[in-house]
Amino acid sequence: MAKTSTSEPAKGWPVFLAVVVAAAAADLLSKQWIFARLGMPGESPAIGIIPGWLSLETNLNEGALFGMGQGMGVVFATVSVAAIVGILALVSRPSTRSDGWILLALGLIVGGIIGNLFDRLGLPGLNWHAPLAREGEPVLAVRDWIHFTLPGVIDWPIFNLADSWLVIGAMMLLALSFLESRAIQAAGDDTPRDSERA
Repeated sequence: MAKTSTSEPAKGWPVFLAVVVAAAAADLLSKQWIFARLGMPGESPAIGIIPGWLSLETNLNEGALFGMGQGMGVVFATVSVAAIVGILALVSRPSTRSDGWILLALGLIVGGIIGNLFDRLGLPGLNWHAPLAREGEPVLAVRDWIHFTLPGVIDWPIFNLADSWLVIGAMMLLALSFLESRAIQAAGDDTPRDSERA
């Protein structure tokens, strides 16, 4: 029994890291391909995938998820690093590493954070173009490329796979937390009360 309890958490790190690498790689490679094909924002027309609903077009976001908080790149970069450290500390707990669903959710979140942090630090090596006042300066912004619209209802801010991983991971954690609370409540309801025992 002791061997089982120690071996399962030990497998958690490879699973978690595999999800992180896969999520970050998918995001970075997709952004690299789209920007290589379409160039900087406005240089090429969008590629329509589902006319009126889904298109591919490049965009540079100096804010956070889905364009929120423009101009606060340094703050978001700092928060991103802190979030990664916090999640790594959480994964270091055996109870976390023994739950595959939590590892998947946290791995997606860290992969998404890394994908956007890579851009926010200027690592893709992009520079602002004319006629912008910042011509020649490095781009410290997230590369987005997925544009979803629901005609007459919503024009969703352009996003990328990293944003998707963050949302999916967060929703998974919320769902897991809800299911766990329901299980605890059900277990409590099944416990015989003192009056019933008497």
